Amino acid sequence: MKNSFKLLIALLTFTACSKQVENKNDAITGIDFTMRPGDDFFRYVNGKCYDSVAISASQAGVGAYMFMNYPQRMRLQGILDSISQSKNPTGSTAQKVGDFYASGMDTVTIDKRGYAPIKPLLAKIEAITDIPSLMHFVADQAKVDNSSILAFGVSSDDKNSSMNIAHAYQTGIGLPDRDYYFKSDLSTVAIQESYKKYLTSLFQQTGSNTEESKKNANLVYDIDKQLAVSHKTKVELRDVQANYNKMAVTDLVKTHVNIGWGDLLANLGAKTDSIDIAQPAYYDALNKLLKTIPINNWKVYLKANSIERYADDLSKPFVDAAFEYTKVLSGQAVQKSRGEKITSAIDNYLGEALGQLYVKKYFSEDAKKRMLVLVNNVQKAYAERIDKLEWMSTATKEKAKEKLFAITKKIGYPDKWKDYSNVQIVRDSYFENVVSASAAAYQRQLAKLGKAVDKTEWYTTPPTVTAYNNPTANEIVFPAGILQAPYFDNNADDALNYGGIGMVIGHEITHTFDDQGAQYDKDGNLKNWWTKDDYKQFKSRIQQVIDMYSTYTVLDSLHVNGAMTVGENTADIAGIAVAYDAFKMTKAGQDTTKIGGFTPDQRFFLSVAKIWRVKMKDEFLRLWINNNPHSPPALRVNGPLMNTSPFYKAFDVQAGDKMFLPEKDRITVW
Repeated sequence: MKNSFKLLIALLTFTACSKQVENKNDAITGIDFTMRPGDDFFRYVNGKCYDSVAISASQAGVGAYMFMNYPQRMRLQGILDSISQSKNPTGSTAQKVGDFYASGMDTVTIDKRGYAPIKPLLAKIEAITDIPSLMHFVADQAKVDNSSILAFGVSSDDKNSSMNIAHAYQTGIGLPDRDYYFKSDLSTVAIQESYKKYLTSLFQQTGSNTEESKKNANLVYDIDKQLAVSHKTKVELRDVQANYNKMAVTDLVKTHVNIGWGDLLANLGAKTDSIDIAQPAYYDALNKLLKTIPINNWKVYLKANSIERYADDLSKPFVDAAFEYTKVLSGQAVQKSRGEKITSAIDNYLGEALGQLYVKKYFSEDAKKRMLVLVNNVQKAYAERIDKLEWMSTATKEKAKEKLFAITKKIGYPDKWKDYSNVQIVRDSYFENVVSASAAAYQRQLAKLGKAVDKTEWYTTPPTVTAYNNPTANEIVFPAGILQAPYFDNNADDALNYGGIGMVIGHEITHTFDDQGAQYDKDGNLKNWWTKDDYKQFKSRIQQVIDMYSTYTVLDSLHVNGAMTVGENTADIAGIAVAYDAFKMTKAGQDTTKIGGFTPDQRFFLSVAKIWRVKMKDEFLRLWINNNPHSPPALRVNGPLMNTSPFYKAFDVQAGDKMFLPEKDRITVW
């Protein structure tokens, strides 16, 4: 059931707000000169756009960052529309991508099949007679990304980052997070009821009458809730030490008799003598529930999970039912076009194959070269900031700089593309294509077990508008998708680029030193490199960030969770500061010539605000606050800038302005 929310988040993308490509001679548009910058800088820069832009009915919001993935989907859809109409060599990248897309667009065939594709799957569930056969089914389906009560994966060992090991995580619930099962406010209750209605509809679509379907939906919800009790909260999941629990399989076999780890791992094809059980309480609870919940009830649960997993891959009634649930969660009024949906699916299942086509058309080597210069300059500025830290000892500073300069930088696209040769794509069989791609993805992952980590691997696709930091690899990654305006533009002046992508670079580097990243050494191992006193000082500054953001409210009474968002907030505060320092190293940063009526420093901060030019529906904002580790866009501007002294000077922010903080209260972590 975890899959439904994963797909939901992937589908909640946005359209860009009056996207413009600026060159160095252009003025920044949309400024509200009736406002004082120091009262609300986000509104000063973005208010006119925010108030005037309309959110498309098929979207949950409008704006930049991850929300630019909507226009990216349109670019990708253009590629797919073209390639799917061509005759491509069998087995080629073009054939697989094109035929997969064509199969997904063939709604006539998909609708004609109804739920026939999953009937064999439902029959397998019906044939389950005991716990061992139940767990055998669970393992088989985990191998095609139909996870239910087991979330299994292979990735690096947090304490030996050069090697891949097996991991298991908490899972098993259909609502976005465990807390949704235990809250009683009106908006959460509406989501709970919508989820039950969704489950009811799925049972009805597969042949159950209304009364039986409602009964089954409540039964599934009850099992969900029992599993949710054992889940760690999002704040608890930030504790990287507590979420690393490498255990011997022989011990697990004795402890979890009902799960049967020996047979389970054998069915998964996973040959290992140990596994990291990230959240042991979940598997302890599961082991007990397998015995206390009747087998027939588990079968109902597994049917719901399987139908939900494939709802968007079946006929229109299933797709419509899934959307009714999505609508309540996100506020999205109408469904996305079929082309956008299938483009997202191709990006998910054959992402690097599609990425090759995208990069060839939309990403230049000149952009990659200039981006590397920016990354190197921000890295250099970071080292200088470390040297100037008053609270850190010389010994820890040297360790921090060793880690800083050991960072691997990935820009644009992978040096080595994923191999999709074992994915079988047939032009008129969309469901089977989804299963084949999922099975191949699992086998690629399983092949890594017990082997050295491939440092060239990427964990996002090239067209995605994102950036990330991977602490176990000590790497920062900037896909081609984000290397466009308003973040990055080869024709723009340095003020805009350092305020845009420079801030993002600084943000990602800071994740190397946030509350989680700071616990990993330069090689990506979960290993202490701090002196005791320095780490105590660091933690006190992290607490300042938690305390500050916990005071912010949105939608009248909904609070930002300072502890859940602390990593991203720390990265925002330091990211802007270090990007500004890097900008001041450039010729433009040392100049005072105005462009469009603004000084270089002012343009830098205007660019910072513009990259978070976002508007979203209240329902999606609520979903964001409850689940997203980032603060909402306005606070990604105003929160960090309140702690950035050069901003005060650039816009003459004075005591009495709403964003003013006395200098002694401004937070500096890095």
